[in-house]
Amino acid sequence: MKYSRSSKMLILSLLAVTCMTTASAQKPEIINGMEDWPSYLHIPQMPDGTKYLPVPPDTASMAFVYDYSRYEWGKLQRNTTRGVQAAHDAILVPDSVLADFKDAFGLLITKETTPHLYTLLSNVEEDAGDATQTMKVKYKRIRPYHKFKEPSLVPKDEKDLSTDGSYPSGHTSIGWALALVMAEINPACQDAILKRGYAFGESRVIAGFHYQSDVNAGYLVGSAIVARLHADPHFIKDLAAAKTEFDKVSRHLKRTK
Repeated sequence: MKYSRSSKMLILSLLAVTCMTTASAQKPEIINGMEDWPSYLHIPQMPDGTKYLPVPPDTASMAFVYDYSRYEWGKLQRNTTRGVQAAHDAILVPDSVLADFKDAFGLLITKETTPHLYTLLSNVEEDAGDATQTMKVKYKRIRPYHKFKEPSLVPKDEKDLSTDGSYPSGHTSIGWALALVMAEINPACQDAILKRGYAFGESRVIAGFHYQSDVNAGYLVGSAIVARLHADPHFIKDLAAAKTEFDKVSRHLKRTK
């Protein structure tokens, strides 16, 4: 089950009250005020973006002028088919995200039909999102819709995100990390998969939840977390199982055509 960020923090607070802060395979822990959710990596194991990424652009810089121009560009896309896609990309439930990659990947990944792929990519999604947390907490960048006091593309998400830092984009990190792993599993479709992963990040500019610099940083965080995951034995084991499963399903689909 996927929880919203506010729900996660509420759960973690309750766990802390009941003294359940010891890490285990089934229980989250609190490290520097941030959640460490069951997946492949704990937050301290992840690359720290505050050490390798630049700070978000100052509002008096030319970089921020570009950020603002892209924000205005994004608003113009909202009443188009691209805007419809951007609104759907805001949904981070694993089933929805994986369905977004169906056409590019060439296969619908579900818990029932492809359990190894589903488990692998659900865990990658969690890690890629968590990998942005140290930066979000440090910089506390105000999101564009909130700064300019304008509606976003997805009003129901505005309250929950208003206190969550804009830099870098967690959605972008997730979309790009998933694209990298999917491209490794199905290299025959790598270009389409990477194009979809890139668009997943761009959707956040269109939605008004992130500046372009947030999204650009999100791509880098996604790349960094995938590189780190390749040093984790549990990830490598699950990746191998997912590749075997994909090959088996692909052969079956070819025979039935």
